[in-house]
Amino acid sequence: MVLAKPVLTNKDGSTGVLYLASSDLLLDYGRITAIYQKRWTVEVCHQSIQSNTGLARSPTHTVRTPSNHLFASIYAFFKLEWLKLKHPMNHFALRSKLYLKALQASFAELQRLAA
Repeated sequence: MVLAKPVLTNKDGSTGVLYLASSDLLLDYGRITAIYQKRWTVEVCHQSIQSNTGLARSPTHTVRTPSNHLFASIYAFFKLEWLKLKHPMNHFALRSKLYLKALQASFAELQRLAA
């Protein structure tokens, strides 16, 4: 087993240690950390799909429902990616901004109906 122990520096200046292990004995430290960096981007995308598109809350009453929900979640993820290219924000910030705008519009409509 090959072990790598990169020390990471956070934005606030604090540091942390990450322990990486591989069963491929031919890998060196640079290759192990490069593979981890590539895999981490996949993890970030997966987390964003689950958290920001509602994929984890899929209704499963019929066979068709989960497949439709999966398609809608992937579509929402691509829309977030498109917005991320246009605006310098991550998916979580974009989702928060969209929710805030939706709540403001809903509240304005409620006030209009109450008048």
